[in-house]
Amino acid sequence: MTDLSARMKPLAMEMGQHSRSTVLRSIIIGLTAFLTVVDLFATQAILPSLTRHYGVTPAAMGFAVNASTFGMAIASLVVGFFSPHIDRRLGILLSLTLLAFPTSLLAWAPNLTIFTGLRVLQGLCMASAFALTLAYLGEQCSAMDAGGAFAAYITGNVASNLIGRLASAAVADSLGLASNFYFFAALNLAGAVLVHFSIQRARPMQAMTPAASPLNAMSTHWRSPRLRAAFGLGFCILFAFIGTFTFVNFVLVRPPLSLGMMDLGLVYLVFLPSVVTTLLAGRAVAHIGTRPTIWAALGVAALGLPLMLTSHLANVLTGMVLVGVGTFFAQAAATGFVGLAASENRGVASGTYLACYFSGGLVGTAVLGRLFDAYGWTACVIGVGAALAIAALLTVAIRSDA
Repeated sequence: MTDLSARMKPLAMEMGQHSRSTVLRSIIIGLTAFLTVVDLFATQAILPSLTRHYGVTPAAMGFAVNASTFGMAIASLVVGFFSPHIDRRLGILLSLTLLAFPTSLLAWAPNLTIFTGLRVLQGLCMASAFALTLAYLGEQCSAMDAGGAFAAYITGNVASNLIGRLASAAVADSLGLASNFYFFAALNLAGAVLVHFSIQRARPMQAMTPAASPLNAMSTHWRSPRLRAAFGLGFCILFAFIGTFTFVNFVLVRPPLSLGMMDLGLVYLVFLPSVVTTLLAGRAVAHIGTRPTIWAALGVAALGLPLMLTSHLANVLTGMVLVGVGTFFAQAAATGFVGLAASENRGVASGTYLACYFSGGLVGTAVLGRLFDAYGWTACVIGVGAALAIAALLTVAIRSDA
């Protein structure tokens, strides 16, 4: 009995150290994600103010703000294509440092065209860091740890939606629109500092020697039915998310809800449950599989759509909670799936997935913006529902076996 206890003590200490290491890693991964994409959706919290500032329609302003997804789609594809030749740490560090420049210049944008161009530049920088980090995680994490690592990264993404929107509304309301963009430029630089110190201490990246060229690797990924379905799934997820959380802002500030700017920022506490639930995506996939997890997540999101059509604030907020929880949960499961389903050239696969994901955001803004301007909020919500239905059909092809 004594010998058994003696053998168990080192094992328990090792498990405890592993647990603490995992928690620390998750915090660093989450913070990196937060500081990488905090600019992406934070600006949505001040959409009505920007619309008045530039004197344009909701659809035009929504497209300009979400033009960052166009830059993100391009950068994801390019980074994925050249991924085998890009130093992960240096690429992430440069991307976050350069991101601060277009972010600060948004404070001076004289018209919507320049504003849109700067948002595209932001997207190029954000997606470069995003794609390289996902590739880094896919290469550095074991199959057992990958689900938790990807979930931590997407959780940081969720937190950026919540805290970023709250901060954007608060800073813009108290200090003005220009100060808002300077504040987020400072956050971009903070992200670069974090990467400088955290990734520097990570295990060195092993040299990548892909058997095929990036173009051939991308072609191979597209020929895989399950990866092809995952790419389409990513497109539909951001399509639905953008449609909901871009144009619901205009519903919230109009009668009968008539919320002010700070109230609109506080509304995005609806993302708080997603911060908790998204962390569980890795466990859900491990217990019930990727496909049931995604179906359940999409079902939760779909339940929120009719609630957002009511004139009661509590119902609208509940609907937003459900859409946020569902789409982020599905995104975490799909992202982890791509990292594991691509047996080779995972950087190329991650880049292709992200290109499709962010393209869905741009197309969603354009299509649903037209629906919103022409036919109203109900038509926009129907479009979101159609995207979720297509996503559910695509999930049929998502399976763990080869």
